[in-house]
Amino acid sequence: MLSRHTRVVRGLALIAGLALACGLTATAPAVAAEQAKLTAPTLTGQYDVGTTDLHLVDPSRPDPWKPERRRELMVTITYPADRFAKGPRALWLTPGMSTVIDQALAGEDYLDLPAGSIDWASAKRRAETGVPVAHGAPKPVALFSPGFGFPRETYTAIVDDLASRGYVVVSLSHTYESVAVEFPGGRLELAVSDGEGPELKKALDARVADSRFVLDQLTKITRGENPDAGKRPLPRGLGRSLDLSRVGAYGHSYGGSTAGETMVHDRRVDAGINMDGAMATAVGYPPGTPYVPAEVTKRGLDRPFLLMGAEGVDENGKPLEHTHRNPEFDRSWADFWANQRGWKRDLLLRGSTHESYSDLQIIVPQLGARVAPEKREALIGTIDPRRSLAAQRDYIGAFFDLHLRGRDRHLFDGESPRHPNIDFID
Repeated sequence: MLSRHTRVVRGLALIAGLALACGLTATAPAVAAEQAKLTAPTLTGQYDVGTTDLHLVDPSRPDPWKPERRRELMVTITYPADRFAKGPRALWLTPGMSTVIDQALAGEDYLDLPAGSIDWASAKRRAETGVPVAHGAPKPVALFSPGFGFPRETYTAIVDDLASRGYVVVSLSHTYESVAVEFPGGRLELAVSDGEGPELKKALDARVADSRFVLDQLTKITRGENPDAGKRPLPRGLGRSLDLSRVGAYGHSYGGSTAGETMVHDRRVDAGINMDGAMATAVGYPPGTPYVPAEVTKRGLDRPFLLMGAEGVDENGKPLEHTHRNPEFDRSWADFWANQRGWKRDLLLRGSTHESYSDLQIIVPQLGARVAPEKREALIGTIDPRRSLAAQRDYIGAFFDLHLRGRDRHLFDGESPRHPNIDFID
């Protein structure tokens, strides 16, 4: 999983560079004869969902990869919406992002399909734009960080659903590390980080600083300020909806490591989830390669933290289970487990793969026979995709309900017949 993922990340960065060099950022890919249409899964919470993007600039911080510039980010705020207000559904990907992502997914490491095979122009999230926030008490806040090289747009299924359960979810793209970030006016900033060696430590430090900066900007919103660089209007009621006394963080792959590392450095974050991400800047796999644990791995936390692992195979076809009981594969989880002082659980999503925690879990099944069976299994595993998504949504929601709201849904009491693919490791 992880070694393959590093190679894929480098491929994503290369594709982004080629897109810029060829002028593809402004040109739609060639359209396949019959494009596949995508439908976002129905949300499971009680709330309708709204969404808005923020362009944030940190005047105090040079960009780690382009120090002549101030650090700038794009974040998406997804929130419980007023059920009486209606707005247009948000695009899954903007035109600029769809060009880059379409070509990245078309590569042999992913779908191995002709560019233009997916009708991104008609693909919509369940979230609506331009709608006011739901009335009622302020809601807990959850920060979401994507995997290394991945943009925030490729995790809509677990972001939008958590918002429908009564959370304000703030998802980040990490500029110059994400394959691409689109800023207002259609400006695309493409990846320059290759994810090798010291770059991983640099990226993790940047991610933690990004997360802490975003929390600062959310505080400004609660005070009636608008931190958007272009002063674009915020959704009505957003400031009063943010309860920053209850903050969680979660993420996939390196985003899971980001959640834990942010908690080490910022006590405003009360609870975190790591979905299949090594908590190290050098993972020590294959055995004999360098191992450099992150601070969260060495120190542990005094607050709740959930590990959710995936299955996979190594380059020789040997099965691998990502749990704290498998230190040969990921020593960082074993070390973190030994040092973790707060509430902890380790869950294994049986039949999944590393990418099962991304939107590929809902995209690949909708492509049907276009994707070869062996490619499908390599990307999203053998688990029923509906079971995979349902389990992820339920355990994420139950974890934050327990630790941010004090509501025990008893999902962590033991294995559940509702989710037979979830194994309790500890």
